[in-house]
This record gives sequence, structure tokens and C-alpha cells, in this order.
Amino acid sequence: MDPYGDHNRKILSPLDKVVVEKQEKLVEVKESVVEVVHEEPELDLNSNPSLVDHLTDLRKQLVKGAAVFLFFLIVIFSTINFWFPYVTRGHELIILGPLEVVKFYMSISTALAFGLTLPFLSHFLWQFVEPGLNERESRFLSLYSPIMLLLFLIGVSFGYLVVNPLSYQFLVALGAVNFNVMVSAQEYIGFLLMTTMPIGLLFELPIVALFLATIGLLTAESMRKVRKWSYLAIAIVSALITPPDFVSQLLVLIPMALLYEASIYIVMYVERRSAVANETL
Repeated sequence: MDPYGDHNRKILSPLDKVVVEKQEKLVEVKESVVEVVHEEPELDLNSNPSLVDHLTDLRKQLVKGAAVFLFFLIVIFSTINFWFPYVTRGHELIILGPLEVVKFYMSISTALAFGLTLPFLSHFLWQFVEPGLNERESRFLSLYSPIMLLLFLIGVSFGYLVVNPLSYQFLVALGAVNFNVMVSAQEYIGFLLMTTMPIGLLFELPIVALFLATIGLLTAESMRKVRKWSYLAIAIVSALITPPDFVSQLLVLIPMALLYEASIYIVMYVERRSAVANETL
């Protein structure tokens, strides 16, 4: 019997076996590569619609805010002759040209319309971000949003009733010593906005401190340690947002310092409540 007569065997020797195994592996690799190339990528149908839905919701809230702003702008501009004397306080203002009348009316109407729209816009944005907040943040904003609006209105009222008239009289009296002071309407409205709106924002300091304490980023002890530096920062901010006179800066610095001290006691109260709640658990 011829030992070499069996020509139908696939493996004639151990070396042939190794070669065949390598060829089989090479074929498997090629087939897997072909499958990956021809495999169609799966589309994530959930992520894209989710992003589109969020952008659509945001656009709806902004459109509602713009509609409210446009409504207030039309109402304020059409009734400007009724409330205008309360804004100017009877001061004699001058207009340097016919176009400045329109600019003045539009600037003051836009500022008032934005101030009235701000609570509604905050509510619309709150509706948009509420699903993405955790329970603590959602509860905080829902409870203290009215207080934030109240503090802002108190700050604007303080600027309008105290800071603005005293600063205006001081600066006009200072200039009247050597000059014939004539105030343009555009300059007056700019001065009025400078002494009201930023102060309203600064009066939000207790709420900001309370929020940072609620999420664990601020403590009463840390506020005491940086008290001196905080007063320096408040003084710099007061100098930047108020007219360049000592009276205005002092009128803003004093209530801001008081609000900072009040914020320390508010944070202490929050820490005590948290400690009591943890002990009961």
C-alpha cells in the first residue's frame, strides 16, 4: 500500500496544519471586517428628538417673554405723558434735537418694559429648567423666587427714592458753583438707570448667599473669615455702578454692608435647621 497514495487528505504534515489554521483565521478576520463595513450604524432616535424638544420648549418660553415685553412696551409708550412727570421729578431737561425725543422715549420705555417683564421672564425660564433640577434646587427656587423679586423691587425703590435724588442734587449743586448746569433728557435717564437697576441686583445678595449655603458651597464661618475682603469687594462694586461721587458710593455701601451681615445670620439659621434635621434622621 502506497503511504503517499492518499491525495485527498487536507493536512499532510504538522507544518501544513499550521498553514491551514493561519489561512482560516485570515478568512475569519476578512469576513468580520466586511460585516463591520456593511453594517449600517444605528441611529439614536431618542437623543436627537430630546434635544430638539428642549430647544423647542426654550424657544416657546422666550417667545412668550418677548410677547409680554412687547405688550408692556406698547402700553408704556402710549401712556408716557401720564407717568413721565414722576420720572423726571419736575427737573428742567433739555432736548438737543428732534430725534433725541424719540430716543429718549424709547430708551425709558424699553427700560421700564424690561423691568416689568423680568418677573414673567423668570417664571417662564423657571418652567423650562424645572424638570432638570434636583429636589433641593427646585424647592429652593420655588420658595424663594417671590423673595428675590421683592428684594429686587426694594433695591430699585431704594435707588429711586434715596440714591438718585441725593446724588442728583449733590452733583448739580457742585456744578452750579462754576457752571450753568443744563441736563439733557438722555443724560438724565442714563443717570436714573445707573442709580436704580444695579442697586436692585445688589440687593439679591442674601438670596445668593442662601442658595450657596443650601447647596453646601458657603458657610457662615467662611463669610466671617473673608468679611474684610468682602467689604472691599462691595466698595469696589459700589464705586463701579454708582456715579463718581462720594455720596452715591456711601449710600450704596452702607446698605450692602448691612445686607452682608444679614446674610451671615441667614446662613447660620440655615445651618442650624440642617443640623437639627440631620439629628432627627
